[in-house]
Amino acid sequence: MATRSNPAAAPSAPNYTIPFIIVAGLFCIFGFLTNLNSNLSPKLEDIFHLSHAWSNLVTSAWFFAYLVFSVPAAKVIEAVGYKRTMVISLFVMVVGALLFVPAASLVSFPFFLTASFVLATGVCGLQTAANPYVSILGPEQSAPARLTLAQAFNSLGTAVAPIVVGVFILTDPTKVKTQAAVAHTVEGPYIAIAVALLALGFIIMGTHLPAITGTRDFRPSKDGPAIGGRSIWTYRHTVLAMVGIFLYVGLEISLAANAIKYFETQGAAIDDYLRFAQPFAHAVKRFYPQGIGVKEVAALLAFCYPLAMMIGRFAGTVLMKAVKPNKLLAFLGVLGVAFLILGMVSTGHLAIWCLILCGLANSIMYPTIFALGIAELGPLTSEGSGVITIGNVGGAVMPPLFGLIADWTHSYQYAFLLPMVGYLFIVYFGLSGYKPQRQAA
Repeated sequence: MATRSNPAAAPSAPNYTIPFIIVAGLFCIFGFLTNLNSNLSPKLEDIFHLSHAWSNLVTSAWFFAYLVFSVPAAKVIEAVGYKRTMVISLFVMVVGALLFVPAASLVSFPFFLTASFVLATGVCGLQTAANPYVSILGPEQSAPARLTLAQAFNSLGTAVAPIVVGVFILTDPTKVKTQAAVAHTVEGPYIAIAVALLALGFIIMGTHLPAITGTRDFRPSKDGPAIGGRSIWTYRHTVLAMVGIFLYVGLEISLAANAIKYFETQGAAIDDYLRFAQPFAHAVKRFYPQGIGVKEVAALLAFCYPLAMMIGRFAGTVLMKAVKPNKLLAFLGVLGVAFLILGMVSTGHLAIWCLILCGLANSIMYPTIFALGIAELGPLTSEGSGVITIGNVGGAVMPPLFGLIADWTHSYQYAFLLPMVGYLFIVYFGLSGYKPQRQAA
């Protein structure tokens, strides 16, 4: 008598909720640290009496690490997997955070740059692993929305950084007796950061994450497996994504690193906000024992820039269900140009809010460019991630140029022409450059 076999039950789709939450937390951390570093510029100007261009070198030191370590980080992923790369990166970040202590003790600008570079080396490895990992945790067509949602938590960390700077680091140099005393205000926050990163590294070690140890065979491209031996540099959309990330990170960091000093130049408007804040001065005495002054108000306004990015990223995650990511990217590029033009021809409150609203224009740019740049790479995804992450070096190149233009013209608003170029390229990438098209051999 023949027996009838029941068909095997279809395997249930893996649940990636917990891994996504964990990795989204890592996005929050490197967003916080990146913007914390950017907001050190006004602090270093006070300590070392630097020009705008020289103080922006702390941002250059940070993002230069991406040029040096992005491709090696991709090789580390191939060798030890995503999870171990994240853990190694966190421990490197601990070393970088601790280096700020001797930098402050010695009151050494080169040592501050070295500490920024080492901390950024760890962040580079973490980011090279985390971005493609989030893209892998689910269907490829929803990768831009998923990465945008993760980047929203990056913006949450970014938004907190100016508050931390304003409360714990940005003391009024006229109220502190020595240069060394001003420098020492950096030590406490970075010691706390080092302890938190060390604990997080051990937590990640003991946490189960899906074991995607490499990208040689995890997901074939739409048109079949990649041709063996072909260089990642022959993928035009990936290379253009690297250029887009270069310009985007450069413009985002240029605006963030100079926001506090730029807001301080809008004297009458800042005075209005200062008068508005005075009734609350006693209530927030615990956080601002030195009192609320121009610097504190400017730091609070700078908080609004990444806050706008965070709101835009949560909204963008929803909008991408109805609007193609590339079209939304192009629209926001046009919006960024419009805000900068309006900011160039205005002063006061309008000029301040034009810069803040650039955060809204920036919101989905990084995750969308990244996700579109690794689309259809299949077994070359980790290599593509390394190549695109090189583009973060734009944060090393553009802020000093932005500062130089501001110094030469004695106006931040003429310097807005530089990020405007970045927005225009991003419009092009969203309209045409994102399309997967490998160059001929």
